[in-house]
Amino acid sequence: MRQSLQLRMGQQLTMTPQLQQAIRLLQLSTLDLQQEIQEALDSNPLLEVDESEPESDAQNSAQDKNGKDENQEDTHLDSQDIEPVSDYEIDSDAALSKETVSDDLAMDVTWDEYMSAAPAASSGPMPEDETIYQGETTETLHEYLMWQLELTPFSPTDRGIAVAIVEAIDENGTFTLSTEDLLESLNDGNSGEHIELDEVEAVLKRIQLFDPIGIGARSLQECLCIQLNQFDPHTTPWLSETKMILNEHIELLASRDYRTLMKKTKLKEIELKEIVTLIHTLNPKPAASIIREESEYVIPDVSVKKVKGRWVVELNPECMPKIRVNNQYAAMSRSVKSSTDSQFIRSHLQEAKWFIKSLESRNETLMKVTNCIVQQQQAFFEHGPEAMRPMVLNDVAEMVEMHESTISRVTTQKYMHTPRGIFELKYFFSSHVSTENGGECSSTAIRALIKKLIAAENTAKPLSDSKIADILAEQGIKVARRTIAKYRESLAIPPSNQRKSLI
Repeated sequence: MRQSLQLRMGQQLTMTPQLQQAIRLLQLSTLDLQQEIQEALDSNPLLEVDESEPESDAQNSAQDKNGKDENQEDTHLDSQDIEPVSDYEIDSDAALSKETVSDDLAMDVTWDEYMSAAPAASSGPMPEDETIYQGETTETLHEYLMWQLELTPFSPTDRGIAVAIVEAIDENGTFTLSTEDLLESLNDGNSGEHIELDEVEAVLKRIQLFDPIGIGARSLQECLCIQLNQFDPHTTPWLSETKMILNEHIELLASRDYRTLMKKTKLKEIELKEIVTLIHTLNPKPAASIIREESEYVIPDVSVKKVKGRWVVELNPECMPKIRVNNQYAAMSRSVKSSTDSQFIRSHLQEAKWFIKSLESRNETLMKVTNCIVQQQQAFFEHGPEAMRPMVLNDVAEMVEMHESTISRVTTQKYMHTPRGIFELKYFFSSHVSTENGGECSSTAIRALIKKLIAAENTAKPLSDSKIADILAEQGIKVARRTIAKYRESLAIPPSNQRKSLI
């Protein structure tokens, strides 16, 4: 094949470094953006934080100070007297529509659901004159148990057994081995004295009395029984009956089959209520009080509030520092004699300008998208999640004349502070499915309705998924039973047989 040269004309979209920077800043969360700004301030000497106080704020501060000098009495400004400044104001208008969706769901029943649905145990209010300091005892559960082990008098042989037991306790506080397996491993690695099974059992019982009580149990049943053994039988009513139910009928208790349970134990309903109340004071996961997860903080990017009948959208000024170009360094580019220094200043000056422009573009895009979301979801702000309207990314993209991928970037890990709480912008999007009467309803609204119905149900006779579907159908929202089950599971709500309670 003979080689040749050809000249062709065409257009091609090229991602410039500045455009790539703007896109990258757009998809960053508030915390990541603050870190990015700090890195830019550290690497670019022509960028600095604008710490100057706005003129209007300075005047207000001076007036407040003079007012306090003239009158020492405290003054209170009504929130209605302060009118926030915003470029985006939206008239209130709300509409509620309906949808029908369907899906399959497989549910399973666990003991955790039984305990999670139970009311939390309380020892009463704390006296006002008492202060209790609660702090972390150690970094991990294993270290906390080893610390208690060192304070417990053990013989050398028992200490070796105790260390092996602690090492076999997982992060949930469960002893993962059988005493027979542990005994075999100890005797295989011990060339001296032979260890008996009774010794291992005795040391394990001492470990199970470590703080928190019930740690090192081999099953949930054993964990709860260990805690019950700490109660005084003379002052705790129904203690023996509670132990009997946990030892012999824990499956019926977990499935909330109270009718069969009363039939087998010959207990009356009022007596079973007392027993269930006592069980709910126990802790099925004692290790959870030791292992603490790190708190996650959310800084809202925008805030929405109603002012004089209008929903006003504002950027959060505290989520990022206000930066500017250092004019003193920028002016040096014309006075320095070295071409290298001049090029250095000019290049960093251009980077600083593009960085500031990218931040401004990010804020402008965020305001446009948030303004559109608030405009479409005014019913939510007025009436709550039950009035959420169906909306997808493409709907907002067409309104603000941007690509759908841009909307996805600007709504990911961005949060809005509202009178109803803090929500991720993604929360306001849900698919819209047509109903039989031609209307539309959001899946978020359906979840809110399900949650409201279950919260108001009679715990002695909880609503089944079919009953919830019938109630929604009466309100004009026809939803399949399996869809109700799917939404209920997404809300971490157990099925009706697991929500049944005597107390």
